Amino acid sequence: MQLPDLSCAASAQPLGREDARYLLTRTGFAPSSSEISAYERLTRRQAIEKMLANAATRTIVSAPLWVDQPLIPFRQFKDKSDDEKKAHREMEIRQGFELRGWWLREMLSTPSPLTERMTLFWHNHFVSSQQKVKYSQLMYRQNMLLRQHALGNFGTLLHAVSKDPAMLIYLDNANNRKGAPNANFAREVMELFTLGEGHYTEQDIKEAARAYTGWSIEPDTGEFKWRPFIHDDGVKTVFGRSGNFDGDAVLDILLAQPACAEYIVSKLWREFVSPDPDKTEVARIAQQFRDSRYEIKVALRELFSSRAFWDANNRATLVKSPVEMVVGTLKQFRFRYDDPLPFTFAVAQLGQNLFTPPNVKGWPGGDAWINSTTLLARKSVLERLFRATETSWEKGAKPFAMAVMPAAGTMKAAREQMNEPGKVKGQAVLGREGRIRFASAASMIAFNPDAWLGQFGAAAGSTPDIAQRLAIRNAILPLEPSSPIRADLTGTAYLQALVMDPAYQLK
Repeated sequence: MQLPDLSCAASAQPLGREDARYLLTRTGFAPSSSEISAYERLTRRQAIEKMLANAATRTIVSAPLWVDQPLIPFRQFKDKSDDEKKAHREMEIRQGFELRGWWLREMLSTPSPLTERMTLFWHNHFVSSQQKVKYSQLMYRQNMLLRQHALGNFGTLLHAVSKDPAMLIYLDNANNRKGAPNANFAREVMELFTLGEGHYTEQDIKEAARAYTGWSIEPDTGEFKWRPFIHDDGVKTVFGRSGNFDGDAVLDILLAQPACAEYIVSKLWREFVSPDPDKTEVARIAQQFRDSRYEIKVALRELFSSRAFWDANNRATLVKSPVEMVVGTLKQFRFRYDDPLPFTFAVAQLGQNLFTPPNVKGWPGGDAWINSTTLLARKSVLERLFRATETSWEKGAKPFAMAVMPAAGTMKAAREQMNEPGKVKGQAVLGREGRIRFASAASMIAFNPDAWLGQFGAAAGSTPDIAQRLAIRNAILPLEPSSPIRADLTGTAYLQALVMDPAYQLK
């Protein structure tokens, strides 16, 4: 498909560092200097094509060892002692920490940040939570499924995730059966996955629920299982069409609704362009999306090529999610670390506990990420991170770090988010070994300010000149600081003042 006509003069010119940084920040995480250099000589069109062509479908970080272990069916716990049940719950929670750490490490290491951003986008679109699913193996498999199709075909992804075992458990469809249909999945697939509110009737939901009967899982393996004996094979009427529909047929009916493409494009617009979608542009891009039979790259190409995406008025209008802020900070400033465990607590403290969205609607995102409480929490995390400076790194001195050890209520809050509501809340589920691991990981986080400032000709202990200060500011903030910053600060102090400015939370 041809790209839209980018008639403005800037579209035919090399991006330059500012626009390259903007593109890579909006579509990934805060880019490194080398990542910017790989794009700054490309035109907008070339940069977009390079990004889409390089999108990965697999991870480069090895998965936790337990992901292929067999599941333990719930029925086996009926005769277990309280201590055995407690030990199993704590194992699930520890696996949850490892799973979150694995994904954060992938975000930090990936050569395809757009893939991880889209995987995170779909994680918050096709919501499920470890709190209810329980099995970490199933949450891992779902994450890999979302990544595999993250920039593929939306229709294929919709069909696949609708039969995903974690989703079947989370939305109660594993027990949906003829004569006693459960409408939970049917409702959410219309309201949250495809159409949005107001584009269906209650009768559509009831009829669709009958079509999804028989979709279940095999408890011993956690695999999808079709159970025809509990499927309602009667005639259903959905959106005015009647037939002996099964679940796949109903999903195809939903994909045929014009509202579907516009709903997905509107969400992508709010993710990448601005908080308020342009209805005319959304309709145009949605038509291209439908014409391509829901190829996700087509929608993204149109979004990233639009004038709205590059409009100066839309820059610095989106708030970084906690994951974007933490991962972006670690990447941009080249922090050294051995174990991502402390970062799982940091993003949970800030309200984005991976694999555990707050409800079926996911994290609301946007401006909802920031209020007086969360802004202070973000500044606290950043302050502790930037205390982890290295001294005499070239001489082999060990880094010293305060790092991101949880503040007073953080550990308890993170544990409570990991645990099932009403169960083992507030207990030290990491155990002694886990706490030692956490402390060791936090002590090894380090930042070398001299090495980072050196790319601008500045040094940690010296006051940068005007040109150096401007270059450093442009590399860190998307717009001018919200408050004046003293001109006599040393390089390290100036850098930290920029990171503490509210403008750092925008992209």
